[in-house]
Amino acid sequence: MTDFKAEDNTGTIPVQDKHKFDEAALHRFLLENVEGYSGDLLVEEFAGGQSNPTYLLTSGANRYVLRKKPAGMLLKSAHAVDREYKVLTALNNADVPTARTWAMCEDESVIGTMFYIMEYLDGRVIWDLSTGPYSATERSELWDAANVAMAKLHQVDYKAVGLQDFGKETDYIQRQYTRWAGQYEYTKTVDNPYMDNLIEYFPKHFPKNDDCAIVHGDFKMDNLMMHRERGEVIGILDWELSTLGNPLSDFAYLCRPYRDAWRNADLKKLGLPSEEEYVEAYCKRTGRDGIEDWDYYLAFNMFRLAAILQGIAKRVLDGTAASQRAQQAGEGAYNMAKLAWAQIDKSVRLD
Repeated sequence: MTDFKAEDNTGTIPVQDKHKFDEAALHRFLLENVEGYSGDLLVEEFAGGQSNPTYLLTSGANRYVLRKKPAGMLLKSAHAVDREYKVLTALNNADVPTARTWAMCEDESVIGTMFYIMEYLDGRVIWDLSTGPYSATERSELWDAANVAMAKLHQVDYKAVGLQDFGKETDYIQRQYTRWAGQYEYTKTVDNPYMDNLIEYFPKHFPKNDDCAIVHGDFKMDNLMMHRERGEVIGILDWELSTLGNPLSDFAYLCRPYRDAWRNADLKKLGLPSEEEYVEAYCKRTGRDGIEDWDYYLAFNMFRLAAILQGIAKRVLDGTAASQRAQQAGEGAYNMAKLAWAQIDKSVRLD
C-alpha cells in the first residue's frame, strides 16, 4: 500500500471508533499464534472501502495485515473471512501471487468477530489504469500482468491444493443467475425493462461450457497488489466472493472495461491491447482455442453488477427514505442493465 496516503485510498488512518477492538487481546493472540511476532503493537486501519475492516499491524520491523468480519448482525454468507483464509492458505504453495497466511481466529471473544492474519505486501494498487500517471508501456505491462495472474489462478488443480469442497463443481452460471435474479426481484424499486429482458434471456441460453476452477469472483485491477516498480502482480486481494466455478465468467469480469469504461477509448494510444488480443493471450496461457458465448459472459457479469447496484439503492432507501446515493445507485443499475442488454442486442444505442 504505497506511501500510506489516506487520500489515495491505499494508505492507513487511525482506527475508526466503529472498528476499534481490544488491542491487548490481539497482542496476546499474536504472541501465541504468529511465528516471529514480538514487541509492541501498533494498529492502523486501511483507508480503502473494504466490506471487511482491514488493518495494518506493525511490531518492530515486522508488518502484518488483519482482516475481520464487521460487528453487528450480518447475512449468513456475507463477510466470509474464513473462506478468504481457506483459499489463501490453500494457494500459499501454488504458482499464484497471494499473501501468505499466518493465523485464523474463529473465537469471537478475542476481538469481537472472527479474523485472520496475513502477510503485508509492500506494493501499489492501480485504481484507474486508463487515466493514471502511467506510460503506454507501463499500462501494457500492468494490464498483461493481470491476465497472467488470472490465468495462473485458473490453472490451479483445486483438488490437489485441498479445495475440492470449496464450492459446487457444476452449473455455476445457473446458480449465479438464480441468486442474482432473485436478489434483483427482492430489491426492485422501479421498472427496468433491460433487467427484465436479461432475466428472461439468460436461462434460455446458458453456455454449454461447464469448466470448473477456483474463481475469485471480483477480479479487477484495484483488487491486485502490483510490484512497486514492475508490471507484476505480487498479490491478489479481497477473496470474499471466491468459490469453485466457471473460469470464463471470472475472466469476462476482468474484461468488462472493454465494453464499459474503455468502449470509446483509443486503446492503442493508451498502450492497451485490443479486446481480441487480450482474450487470445488468456486463451494461450490456459490452453484454449477460443471462448464461445463471450458476449453472454460479459453481459452476465454486467447483469450481476446491476443487481448489486439495485440492492444498494434499496438498502439506502430503506434506511434514509430519500438519498442522493440511492438515486445514483438506482441509475447505475439501470445503465448497467442497459449496457448488459446491449451485449446481447447489438441494436441498443449507448449514448
